[in-house]
Amino acid sequence: MATLAVTGSTGTIGGLVARELAGSGVATRLIVRDTTRAPDLPQADVVQATYGDRDASLRALAGVEVLFMVSAGESSDRRAEHRRFIDASVAAGVTHLVYLSFSGASETARFTLARDHAVTEDHIRASGIDYTFLRDNFYTEMFPLMAGEDGVIRGPARDGRVAAVSQRDVGAVAARVLAEPASHRNATYELTGPEALTLDEIAQALTDETGKPYRFYDETLDEARASRAPYGAPDWQVEAWISTYTAIADGELDAVSDDVPRLLGRPGRGFHDVFAGR
Repeated sequence: MATLAVTGSTGTIGGLVARELAGSGVATRLIVRDTTRAPDLPQADVVQATYGDRDASLRALAGVEVLFMVSAGESSDRRAEHRRFIDASVAAGVTHLVYLSFSGASETARFTLARDHAVTEDHIRASGIDYTFLRDNFYTEMFPLMAGEDGVIRGPARDGRVAAVSQRDVGAVAARVLAEPASHRNATYELTGPEALTLDEIAQALTDETGKPYRFYDETLDEARASRAPYGAPDWQVEAWISTYTAIADGELDAVSDDVPRLLGRPGRGFHDVFAGR
């Protein structure tokens, strides 16, 4: 029975972590919502559970000592889902939880979803379990998806900077921590890229590397709400989308950390590296 479990392996970061561990010959248990979507990896057994289902979580976590937990999908109930799964992890006998959090997680963070991560971190600490928090910045790979079909990234970010991090680097760090969890007991790492860029600079980097023209338009708050109104999303979701930009504007995401190069023994990937395929 595997003593190391990974959640979220059907997604980007969890999938990267699961593949990194499999490539290193580490046995894992993949806890997924849908077993038909789980990656087929050597020395990996697949079990089904959701964060909100305590009984299924207890069965999935039986015998697990070290757990990698990605956050649940964005929802108004995410904090409660996290609490239920953490409580089930402790009850099942997990001794070390590696949680994928967010840079500068705080209950007063401008980025509203970072507040969910702060509450989750507090609950993990209060549980008494050993932990490692991997607080990643926004993902570099996310920024092309923030542009409209016209190549314009719109949002109230002003001239703020963001030290975005490559998803591949986050996956590599998580796998490194999971392979030797005792060396990272009760540690918190801020995972950023090697540079902090404005959205104008990011748009130029995307243009340079993809050949498609990108640009940034600095919306007002009223413009930001109006441009997102057609999606019909709930108010909390709209505010989360907008706070992606206002957190950048307020300088909450511009600090560059040396945790990625220190943990991996190599430089982190910058914007040009990511979009040039390096």
